[in-house]
Amino acid sequence: MSEAMIRCDRTPAWAALRALYAANAKTFDLREAFATNPQRFAEFSQDAPHVFADLSKNLIDVQTQSLLLDLARQCGLEDRRDAMFAGEAINRTENRAVLHFLLRNPAPAHTGRAQAAPENIANELAEMHRTLDAMLAYAEQVRHDAAITDIVNIGIGGSDLGPQMAVLALEEFRQLGKRLHFVSNIDGQELAGVLAQLKPHNTLFLIASKTFTTTETMTNAGSAKHWFEAQGGTDIAGHFAALTTNVAAAKAFGVSTTFGFWDWVGGRYSLWSAIGLPLAMAIGAQGFRDFLAGAHAMDEHFRSAPLAQNLPVRLGLLDVWYRNFHGFTSRSIAPYSSALRRLPAYLQQLEMESNGKRVDLNGQALPFATAPVLWGEPGTNGQHAYFQMLHQGTEVVPVEFVAVKRAARSLPGHHNKLLANVLAQAQALMQGKSDVGGHKHFSGNRPSTFLMLEELTPASLGALIALQEHRVFVSGAIWGLNSFDQWGVELGKVLAKALESRLDSGDAAGLDGSTAGLLQRLQSPE
Repeated sequence: MSEAMIRCDRTPAWAALRALYAANAKTFDLREAFATNPQRFAEFSQDAPHVFADLSKNLIDVQTQSLLLDLARQCGLEDRRDAMFAGEAINRTENRAVLHFLLRNPAPAHTGRAQAAPENIANELAEMHRTLDAMLAYAEQVRHDAAITDIVNIGIGGSDLGPQMAVLALEEFRQLGKRLHFVSNIDGQELAGVLAQLKPHNTLFLIASKTFTTTETMTNAGSAKHWFEAQGGTDIAGHFAALTTNVAAAKAFGVSTTFGFWDWVGGRYSLWSAIGLPLAMAIGAQGFRDFLAGAHAMDEHFRSAPLAQNLPVRLGLLDVWYRNFHGFTSRSIAPYSSALRRLPAYLQQLEMESNGKRVDLNGQALPFATAPVLWGEPGTNGQHAYFQMLHQGTEVVPVEFVAVKRAARSLPGHHNKLLANVLAQAQALMQGKSDVGGHKHFSGNRPSTFLMLEELTPASLGALIALQEHRVFVSGAIWGLNSFDQWGVELGKVLAKALESRLDSGDAAGLDGSTAGLLQRLQSPE
């Protein structure tokens, strides 16, 4: 990877985009754009693996898109992408490669050809497939064990959000007779509520912690083990498994079944690894392989499609356009599928933990905004909550709709009503409505993106998630930051450990006035 990459705000394209925005993009009107260009939908929509994207209701035209593509080239996006796929250590602050895509690469036995992989990661590829095969064999073993009726995944962050989101999304492919539960919060009420539903001899606990030291996960795991033994459970090794690289710590805990992963797999990119074991148990080995295959198809699209027809690139550049030129501070995710109800939470971590950074790769403060705030709820629920602000609020919030063309299961008339609503909301945001009285006035010209899946399947879900991963990579590369570390989560963890002992002792010496006052208030018997 070239060390002489130019940061986005120092490129000619950035200056040209600023001039374009000031001259006419600031007043760009979608209604006029459609009226003057009958081909706009065709020009600003495209197919990608398992996903159709309509970008035509965004505040862009041919000139804007051309300059954004120039920006990508001038920032060295293609070099940075190729460096990732070549296994270079693009995570500079931790001196690590970024190889989560490797987890989705098919093995030679599944492709009928030799797998193309750089020499420096060929060993990892072979080891990864051995681990995948062992994990899927274990998943099938559990699926065929009638005695196990409940599986409890104990993790947090990427070890919880990913598998939970995917298991819910693929409910229609799930095996009957197995209930999956997800526990992440250190608040004991969550774990206690799950344990109240369980019987120890019918329960399998999965402890998902890369280091086997994560405070929330290990606190919950310890309480689960205590409950198991108190309820008469004796076979810890048979009812606990660990998704971790710290085999020694897992063994000390009493766990003998472990599945590991590698330091080049970040937590928010770990669903494709052993962290995906709950999903494999839900949808089976072949379903999980289909999930990986869908993601791999999107990887190949991102790796090889020309920038102008590369959907992750187009989405990532659109994010830069909105954040840095229009000044939009957030983006709303609206999946019109109840099965995708945890997708907004998953994407929050993916984008804001990846690109919520204030310095570039060299540690220099950035003079421009980076990650937007992501938020959302599934439609049509969101329509009866925050859509009021989307239509008539003072802030413009780009919306990303996700729709599924064919429902896996629907009552008569329901799915067409759902699809009519998602189409109508996108149309209303763009068209608006005039009202001289003001209260019923909709300004319109509010942008949205429309992503469509033919069906919600393991393959299409895999492709959708990989699309979002690469889109975040693109905007992070343009901004010149490291999308693959997360130092911002560490400080609070360190302080919490120190404060835990103070809560026991009541010692507030040396604390700031607010923290000391709150600690004493929490310790007060009244």
